[in-house]
Amino acid sequence: MWNGNADTVRALFLAACMILIAGCDIGAAPQRADNDAAKLQFPDARYQVDPARKRVWFLTAEGVFLFDASRPERTAVSLPGWIWAGAPYACLPDLALGPRGEAVVTSNVVPTLWRIDPVTIAVSVHPLALDADTGKDVGFTGLVFSPPHGAFFAASDAHGSLWRIDPQFTRAQKIPLSAPIPGACGLALRPRSSQQTLGGTADVCVRTPHGGWSVLFAPDWRSAYVSAAPCADRPWGR
Repeated sequence: MWNGNADTVRALFLAACMILIAGCDIGAAPQRADNDAAKLQFPDARYQVDPARKRVWFLTAEGVFLFDASRPERTAVSLPGWIWAGAPYACLPDLALGPRGEAVVTSNVVPTLWRIDPVTIAVSVHPLALDADTGKDVGFTGLVFSPPHGAFFAASDAHGSLWRIDPQFTRAQKIPLSAPIPGACGLALRPRSSQQTLGGTADVCVRTPHGGWSVLFAPDWRSAYVSAAPCADRPWGR
């Protein structure tokens, strides 16, 4: 753990207060106003809200910051060996929450994940073995956990590819797509109401610099169809 830049910490602390006050009781993701508040305070931050634990996790160029409404201290977490490329080379790395409240961080350069334990805040590093594209530089610019699959999905903006990551964080399996996803800079699950109308599949929403895309899984979940139609609802937590 480390202190971080004082101006960064102050800005993120104010954003976390605004998010927690407005968003702790509204479900899995804050509303658009909370997202805008975070951007206003620190425009390059990715963040996720954990309403059950009244926490906000931020990912910035300086690392991860955790703000907990039940504790006065704020925690900065160092990511050992974390590497990433800035604009205009790639979208930012991503931050997602797992089923136990753990925070998971990507690199947009290499297929490695950093997992932060929700209790101890200890960091573990997980290089992933890819089942395809092993001769390419694959990093992940979108990450989301899917409860129906019990696994994370990750996207690479450089290659327009989508990957399923096993629960042990050892392997990444490339999902055959009907077309590459151009500029995938973020992932989110389609809201439950929309999922139910589509037969309960865990479809994924994709954020890009030029709009949204939808990924619709085949019934066997082994392949997916990419649609230029964005998700109807705005599911983004950051």
